[in-house]
Amino acid sequence: MGTWDSGPFDNDTAADWCGDLDDADATKRPAMVREALSRAASENGYLDADVACEAIAAASIVAAHRPGGQPLTSPYAPDFLRDGGRLDLPDDLAALAVKALDRVMVADSEWRDLWQDAAGEANPAFDAVRGLHQVLTA
Repeated sequence: MGTWDSGPFDNDTAADWCGDLDDADATKRPAMVREALSRAASENGYLDADVACEAIAAASIVAAHRPGGQPLTSPYAPDFLRDGGRLDLPDDLAALAVKALDRVMVADSEWRDLWQDAAGEANPAFDAVRGLHQVLTA
C-alpha cells in the first residue's frame, strides 16, 4: 500500500477508488459507496488493507454528507465532491459506514496492523477513523 499521509484518501488504493468513483455514471456512485462499505463490514476473516482503505474513503464520503461532517478538501478525494457536488445517499449508509469502520479497527485487520506497527496505538490514522466514526454516530 503506497501511503503518503494518514487521511482517508492519502494512499494509492483510496485515490484509485476515488478516481473510479469520479469516472462512474452519477447514478452508480451511491452503489459504489455501499459496495466499498459492505465489503469491509461483511469480512469475517483477516481484512485486507485495500478493502479497508476503500471503506475508509467511502465512510469519509458518507460522513461529509452528514450534519457536522467536514467538506472534502483532500486533493485525492473525488473531484466532483471537492467541486461542491453531492451524492444522494440513503440514510442507512451511515450505519453501514460505522460497521465498516468498526471492522477496520479490530485486531484482524491488515490496515490496523500496518498502522499499529508504524505508529503505535495513538496515531493520526486511528484518530482520523475515530473522527469519522464520531460524525457518523452523532
